[in-house]
Amino acid sequence: MNPQAKLVFATSLLLGTTITISSNHWITAWAGLEINTLAILPLISKSHHPRAIEAATKYFLVQATASALVLFSSMTNAWHTGQWDITQLTHPESCLILTSAIAMKLGLAPFHFWFPEVLQGSPLITGLLLSTVMKFPPITLFLMTSHSLNPTLLTWMALLSAALGGWMGLNQTQVRKILAFSSIAHLGWMTIIISFNPKLTLLNFYLYALMTSATFLALNSIKVLKLSTLMTSWTKTPALNAMLFLVLLSLAGLPPLTGFLPKWLIIQELTKQSMAPAAVMISLLSLLGLFFYLRLAYCATITLPPHATNQMKLWHTNKPTHALVAILAVVSTTLLPISPMISTLL
Repeated sequence: MNPQAKLVFATSLLLGTTITISSNHWITAWAGLEINTLAILPLISKSHHPRAIEAATKYFLVQATASALVLFSSMTNAWHTGQWDITQLTHPESCLILTSAIAMKLGLAPFHFWFPEVLQGSPLITGLLLSTVMKFPPITLFLMTSHSLNPTLLTWMALLSAALGGWMGLNQTQVRKILAFSSIAHLGWMTIIISFNPKLTLLNFYLYALMTSATFLALNSIKVLKLSTLMTSWTKTPALNAMLFLVLLSLAGLPPLTGFLPKWLIIQELTKQSMAPAAVMISLLSLLGLFFYLRLAYCATITLPPHATNQMKLWHTNKPTHALVAILAVVSTTLLPISPMISTLL
């Protein structure tokens, strides 16, 4: 793709995100979401492969529907209350429609079916943008309206996301699909706590974005899209694969890595809110995700020969890994010791 075109699309993504997260009026928030959608579509379909075109079409249809629902929800609220302010969403039907719209934008169950297919049809860097940057504006809208939304509905949607994200990722062999189901499961953790402590949702999102960025950039460096390729990639960059192993375990939420921190704080907050059964359920459901993270980690580092894959070994690459991957990988694995400082900020 032309570098100038890439610059335009990247600037538009930044502009759309900034407009949405800094707006108080529903129309400007909606305009920011639309700019974002239009900017990411060429990046999804740039390979001109039929699967990429299909992914872009699915993404456009889903996001257009969700944007229409956001607009419909805000108009219904304005009709009944005279308020266009995002934080003044009080009408019950508007709250319900908005919950559906944002769940559709994020890929939260039961509106998650489009996300794995779109991620599978996109290049790895575009997949990274879809998993992190594109989720930030809808999560901001979620945060600004969290006091108005139905906590019971959000809890059930969160548990369903954690269950489906873990369960449907079990039998996948495509790395991008596994990361898509991982994203759906993480969204469950963010949603379950949003009514009680929105700052925890934001912390969870930031740490998830860090760990996912490290994973996608590492996979992009070693050019891996399938588990069978991942099994032979350790000969290419042994140090990067070892780091990928730790980042994947961090994504799974194992102590003493960074990914354990948001899960620990969320379980603690749920217990304080007398929601111990929900905390137990979502903790048990995260074990499903742990299985496929362990499988990815096993394929990345522990499948030394002899093993069953009939594939040629890859040449050891001398191309230096980008410094950003190293920084993200370190942050993704070592933030747990500063958890007391983080918990004082919440």
